[in-house]
Amino acid sequence: MTGNGTGSGVIIAGAAETDEVGRLPDHSTMRLHVEAARNAVRDAGLTMKDIDGIASVSAPGPTAVAHALGIYPDWIDGTGIGGTSFLLHVRHAAAAIRAGYAKTVLITHGESGRSRVGAPRWSMDLASPQGQFELPYGTLGPTTTFTIPMLRYMKEYGLTHEQLAYVAVAQRQWAAKNPRAMFRDVITVEDVLASKMVAYPFHLLECCLVTDGGGALIVTSADRAGDFPKPPVHVIGTGESAESPLISQMVDFTESQMFRQAGQKAFAEAGIAAADVDHLMIYDAFAHVPIYGLEALGFVKKGEAGPFIAEGNTEPGGRLPLNTNGGGLSYTHTGMYGMFAIQEGVRQIRGEAAAQVANPEISVILGNGGMFATCGVLVLARQPR
Repeated sequence: MTGNGTGSGVIIAGAAETDEVGRLPDHSTMRLHVEAARNAVRDAGLTMKDIDGIASVSAPGPTAVAHALGIYPDWIDGTGIGGTSFLLHVRHAAAAIRAGYAKTVLITHGESGRSRVGAPRWSMDLASPQGQFELPYGTLGPTTTFTIPMLRYMKEYGLTHEQLAYVAVAQRQWAAKNPRAMFRDVITVEDVLASKMVAYPFHLLECCLVTDGGGALIVTSADRAGDFPKPPVHVIGTGESAESPLISQMVDFTESQMFRQAGQKAFAEAGIAAADVDHLMIYDAFAHVPIYGLEALGFVKKGEAGPFIAEGNTEPGGRLPLNTNGGGLSYTHTGMYGMFAIQEGVRQIRGEAAAQVANPEISVILGNGGMFATCGVLVLARQPR
């Protein structure tokens, strides 16, 4: 290890997803929140009466979720910055617990991304920066927005289509070990490149799933670590950052400044370096996001992440297990994926993952919100620092 991290003095004491993820047309958005919350509270050996803080995002939001669960919280967080919101909820909950605003915080997620039962309608504000300066040129939504930085990266660093495709191949190998994964059949680079072109350079198998599901977490003080039935997962470092809501205004198309900034903050707080990390989850809405994450967090140098993955370093048996649940490309992706990345990090540290890594001491979770717009990073550990 490198140095002494201050840590946050908090643990994740409960973590659970909905009973199923995938296609759930009989589940409303609220039902997904409630089911996940009840499962997480049960996982921690608690009842709803023990919860005095709540965090959630978008419709139905923390107030409605708290009401549905019969909770009257002392602390509320409704931060909503896309798919990484839940990583920020953990960070904010840690601060609230240290400040004495809450003792036991429930963080919930539920999203009917595929079935759209009770899901909010999507709309673009034509007066917004995106509506004025990008929408008129056909840049709207993830597939046509995320392509822009990737094309520049491929041009500048020579990333090949085969290397990009291998991100999906490696993650499918993990998904094949996970009974809950939506797609489990092993695939090849040729399979990826033969799949339908969605928006150049992304083929269908390089794009995330669209699913239904949810998850929830219980965050509390580390001095209560012995009070719960499951092994505590210590939150020893956190970071957050934002860059721009406009893809055209990224500081550099070939890297994510917010990934780097949030990662540096989290690693410094934890007192770790990339070499200390045993397990890694990087939000993978599209196949290139893990490439940007690996480089921003310092695991490889600029331009090296594509070959690093293609050489097998992140797949089962590789030296840096990455997206071990199968990720958003193969496990599940409800639209806001960050909760599921945290869940897998918790499972790995506890030693109860479907595709378990051998004795991981430290797991890093990197979340992305929007199209390289916002970022959260968590460092989870088996032991306090």
